[in-house]
Amino acid sequence: MTPTPVQACAVPADSAIARLLPGAFFHDAWQVAVDHPERTAIEHLMTTLAATPRWVDVAMRLRNRVVVCFGLKNLGDLGLRPTHGQQPLSQHPGDRVGIFTLRSRSDDEVLVEDDDKHLHVVLSVRRLPADATQPARIVLTTVVHLHNLLGRLYMLPVAPMHRLIAPAVLARVNAPPPGHQARH
Repeated sequence: MTPTPVQACAVPADSAIARLLPGAFFHDAWQVAVDHPERTAIEHLMTTLAATPRWVDVAMRLRNRVVVCFGLKNLGDLGLRPTHGQQPLSQHPGDRVGIFTLRSRSDDEVLVEDDDKHLHVVLSVRRLPADATQPARIVLTTVVHLHNLLGRLYMLPVAPMHRLIAPAVLARVNAPPPGHQARH
């Protein structure tokens, strides 16, 4: 599978996650053109997570080994596995979606989050229709609010890694749906 080019972009002003920007320690947004604009936001999220590059899961395993020494959660792999459960249409707020908890969803935007003692992170996958200047696309936005000094220290290595991981994962948005491809 050839990854799709990803570009940094502004947070969509009318997105649900835009309301979480005030007071955030960190945020970024990335966009990518989609081959399947009919997929809902949660279908795009699940497709992308199912196609997570292996190197990202290796990085997550390393992260997990280090952070448990500081009393933080072992999140597991970022990549979605069939054992994580439900199909996209049966997911409800409070359900797990890979390493995240589903916060809210509509056809056009899904918010997932994780909260630990050091920080609260929320990710948005926002589906945007084609217009006169751009094709249909997905915007992945991440917003991080810190709880304490440990969160600030944690973000020192994580922020630069996130800027590599988010586009690498999002570039897989045009993969076949979960269960229909081999992981790379």
